[in-house]
Amino acid sequence: MSTDPVRIERRCGQRFQLHLPLTIHVDGKAVPGFTQDVSSRGLFLYTEAQLVEGSVVELTFTMPSEVTLGESMRVRGRGRVLRADPSRRAPGNGVAVQLDSYEYLPSLEAEPTAELTPAAASAPSREAPGALSR
Repeated sequence: MSTDPVRIERRCGQRFQLHLPLTIHVDGKAVPGFTQDVSSRGLFLYTEAQLVEGSVVELTFTMPSEVTLGESMRVRGRGRVLRADPSRRAPGNGVAVQLDSYEYLPSLEAEPTAELTPAAASAPSREAPGALSR
């Protein structure tokens, strides 16, 4: 008999398990991080930065062609931190960010892309809002 609570899925967009390098801009600083999963409304990331709930952040990264259904595109998103927790499984802190807006940026140089897997196909992980789709 399992004692795990039953979770209700509240996300309305498809999440992609997507490991992308990104830059987090907060309080006048730029710090590196990487995503765990991404959807049209948010993302879950890891960073060494100490972010607190409610912090406003700007994120820049490159969405791969598998998500944009075209060419890879640089994206700048603005949002706020919903949750920040130290991680036992990955380096840094796990951070859930809800995106309020995002825009596609002019391409500069090609940046590394990542392997794309629908999150539902992988083992369940920490709950976080989804991230970007076109």
